[in-house]
Amino acid sequence: MFMGEYRHGIDDKGRLTMPRKYREQLGPRFVLTKGLDGCLFVYPTQEWQLLTSSIQQLPLTNPSARAFVRLFMAGASESELDRQGRFLIPSSLREYASLDRESVICGVGNRLEVWSLQRWEEYVSSAGSSFTEIAGELVDLGI
Repeated sequence: MFMGEYRHGIDDKGRLTMPRKYREQLGPRFVLTKGLDGCLFVYPTQEWQLLTSSIQQLPLTNPSARAFVRLFMAGASESELDRQGRFLIPSSLREYASLDRESVICGVGNRLEVWSLQRWEEYVSSAGSSFTEIAGELVDLGI
């Protein structure tokens, strides 16, 4: 299970250092894709395979399902760590997530999220102020 928050810089070539804590769990190859809320999702290969199996079950006749699958899958990119523990984020994904120099990598259970530092701070500020409300809504979901 991935958890925690780490801040790292992105170099001129678009490489980001993966925190040492996550490297073994992530494995030698993994998948990056467009996430929700303006971040990137990073999945270990096994989790990606489970997710894509579920996604492929979505009804082709549903326009929202088709749009989600297209955007989610077309934005995906397989990646791996170099000897220094860095991975390349394709320019299209850097653009999507507004990644420039400073970033945050968050562990959120079965995946990691990569955020621009600015977007992360805005998100935490916004969501953090309503954390109690959010927790109350989760009760309805059985949590």
